Amino acid sequence: MPKTIIMSQIERISCLIIGSGPAGYTAAIYAARADMKPVMYQGMQPGGQLTTTNEVENFPGYPDGITGPDMMLQLEAQAKRFETDVRSGFITKVDFSGSVHKCWTEDGHEIHADTIIISTGASAKYLGLESEQHYLKLGGGVSACAVCDGFFYRNQEVVIVGAGDSACEEAHYLSKLCTKVTMLVRRDEFRASKIMADRVKKTPNIEIRFNTETLEVLGDGQLVTGVRAIDRSNNQESEIACTGFFVAIGHQPNTAVFQDYIDLDETGYIKYAQPGTSKTNVAGVFVAGDAADKTYRQAITAAGTGCMAALDAERYLAAKGH
Repeated sequence: MPKTIIMSQIERISCLIIGSGPAGYTAAIYAARADMKPVMYQGMQPGGQLTTTNEVENFPGYPDGITGPDMMLQLEAQAKRFETDVRSGFITKVDFSGSVHKCWTEDGHEIHADTIIISTGASAKYLGLESEQHYLKLGGGVSACAVCDGFFYRNQEVVIVGAGDSACEEAHYLSKLCTKVTMLVRRDEFRASKIMADRVKKTPNIEIRFNTETLEVLGDGQLVTGVRAIDRSNNQESEIACTGFFVAIGHQPNTAVFQDYIDLDETGYIKYAQPGTSKTNVAGVFVAGDAADKTYRQAITAAGTGCMAALDAERYLAAKGH
């Protein structure tokens, strides 16, 4: 009998986009319009962090605001209009050691891409309390972004958890909008720089509670009404009335799969090989959005870097004669 030879089905493409937030979709729109025929894998959280944001009022072009999920659906539709191949699933393994960029999906499908745009984003860290997750999913008062959501709590009282620079920065931002900000710090001191800690301490409507942990986010089932906390120095429990609960304990960039090939900083963010571009240390691999941005973390800045990554990828291909 003749032997049956089974060829491994390796897919060869011009541009692979990994991740599907504002950065990934913007990159897809630009890459598709440049006839790069991009393939996008949406990843673990299709639409990215914005899908956990109820109202987006600071993205230009939406005078009446839009919900995060609706914006993502519109971006996806726009990318598909230009024939981006949008796929569910995620990349679980990569090999960037040779001139061909190899990636594998969770079901073992192998892809060889001339260019890759990493737009895997970062995930906000939460306390993990059941009550916190309940109100986060409902969009009823739990947030990990004061700049995104602080506006909705104007003239109200809020609680923020965190001890680092970004927690102090967000508390200070909220203090300009809210009547009172209660800051819960787990240890007996800030982790923030002295200048940031001093700024918070000098702000009259910020109350700082050290040695204090959140036990439960309280609410009426739909909206947050307060927080139950414990002072670990004396084990006294108390309830703090608030309408918003902000978590500022950091973000985790979704970059672990690339760590053997791509230069990361000490917290896992991708380092730009050339400031002012989207280039990584691997030729033909570019990064956009929160996977490399620990400073701004906004939908609009992510979209901007998505555009940059697609243009950089297009120029890379042109220089290669593609």
